[in-house]
Amino acid sequence: MIKVQREDFDTGAELARLSAGNFAVGGVAAFVGVVRDMAEGEALTAMELEHYPGMTEKALADIEAEAKRRWPLEASLIIHRHGTLEPGDRIVLVATASAHRQAAFEACQFLVDWLKTKAPFWKREETAAGHRWVNARAADDSQAARWEKGKATG
Repeated sequence: MIKVQREDFDTGAELARLSAGNFAVGGVAAFVGVVRDMAEGEALTAMELEHYPGMTEKALADIEAEAKRRWPLEASLIIHRHGTLEPGDRIVLVATASAHRQAAFEACQFLVDWLKTKAPFWKREETAAGHRWVNARAADDSQAARWEKGKATG
C-alpha cells in the first residue's frame, strides 16, 4: 500500500492494520524516518518536501512491486509525507510483513534504500542562514547500489 500525504500518521495503528487477520505473517519489519534538528552542522528549523502528484505514487508503486518480486511478502506499506515539517516530525514509514523475519528485514531495507535514491521527492532545508535544496548523497547511492540486479543483497 502506498500513501503520499501531508498529514502525520500513527505508526502503531498503521503497523496493526498492515497484517491484521493475516496469520501467515511471522514477522513485521519497519523503519520510521524523522526530521533531524541538524543538517551539515547547522540547526535545522524546518524541511520542505515537494513532489509531483501521480508521478510520485507511480514511482513508489514501482519500487514496492520490485520488493514484492524479490521477497515473499504478505504485505507492505510506504507512507511518505510532503509539505513543511519540523525537527522531530515523522517523514516516512516503511513496513514489510512476511512469513519469515529475514525477508521482512531485507525487503524493508531495500525499500528504504530505493526510496532515498529513486523516489521523486525534493527536499529543502531551512536554517537561520536561509534555505538550501538537498543534493543526492554518494553514501545513499552506494547503499541503493547493493540491490541492483546481479549484486548480493543485505
